[in-house]
Amino acid sequence: MPPTQSAVADYRRSAACRRHRWYGAKKHVKRVLGWRVPHLAMRAAVRVLAPGVRATGRLPAPAALREVTGRVDGVEYVMGDPARCVIAKELYWGGGRRPQPADDLAVRVFAAAARHAATLLDIGAYTGLFTLVGTAVNPALRAHAFEIVPEVYQALVDNCVRNRVLHRVTLHHTGVGDPSVTLMMPARTADSALPCFYSSRLGFPDGVPVETVALDSLADRIPQGRGVLLKVDVEGTEAEVFEHGQKFLAEHRPDILCEVLPDADAERLRSLLEPYGYRCHLVGDRALAAASRLVPHPRFRDWFLTTRTPGELTALGIEVAEAAGQYARPRAADPRPTG
Repeated sequence: MPPTQSAVADYRRSAACRRHRWYGAKKHVKRVLGWRVPHLAMRAAVRVLAPGVRATGRLPAPAALREVTGRVDGVEYVMGDPARCVIAKELYWGGGRRPQPADDLAVRVFAAAARHAATLLDIGAYTGLFTLVGTAVNPALRAHAFEIVPEVYQALVDNCVRNRVLHRVTLHHTGVGDPSVTLMMPARTADSALPCFYSSRLGFPDGVPVETVALDSLADRIPQGRGVLLKVDVEGTEAEVFEHGQKFLAEHRPDILCEVLPDADAERLRSLLEPYGYRCHLVGDRALAAASRLVPHPRFRDWFLTTRTPGELTALGIEVAEAAGQYARPRAADPRPTG
């Protein structure tokens, strides 16, 4: 263990963590609501009293359900353990699609780009949604998936095995960002769901050491002159990914689907991306919205960053809105974390 690790404040003992876990009650409530009779009663109550809650995809899935089938553009894939996997649970409630329109649009935009890519880098893969979507829509796609949380990484492996794409996916239990950083991640978590929000921003003084690699270290491993697709969901540390990926961006100009949180340093992100000719498109709930600058949005989190022209995006089957009013409908912001 690095000597400084003992001084790290443990997120698991923080007030935020205790609130997220409902002071220890959340996992027990979710377990009971996953049982057959309570689950049926919950569904009936929600249908009558709060029909909009189902559309959030955050209610528990049945405990006996082992896997769900996801669907995008006529192609199917499978995700396991919806009782614990946040994404699989969403697919259950959404009938195979993510129930939030902006999340569903992000998957469809990604699928359209993946059809024309040769290589995918899924950074912050969680249990593998985008890896599975990419390899499902493009049988020739080769993928690298990066996940730092041991329990989640195990679920990622299981999903790749279940979908029979392990021969096309290289799995990395590493972070991507500043290569001088070694993270510490818990071997097991007490969360009610597999955590989708852990990052180097959270402190864990003990657990499993996880190395971080620079995106630039992968530049020479990717074939030149062929399409590269990058997905980045690293809970606020995306600037570190791009700062240590300048060579990669210069050589490959990948299309990028990137989560940008409301408190992100937009100026830093712009300075890292603009030299390579990137255009910014906010992923709304109806279409992409072209933006002159990357400015974090209070509600929408995903951005599609590309050097392609609007005409080239249209040729890929990706719709771009002409005005902001075409992509957004009023709705309260989704709180984080989920699960």
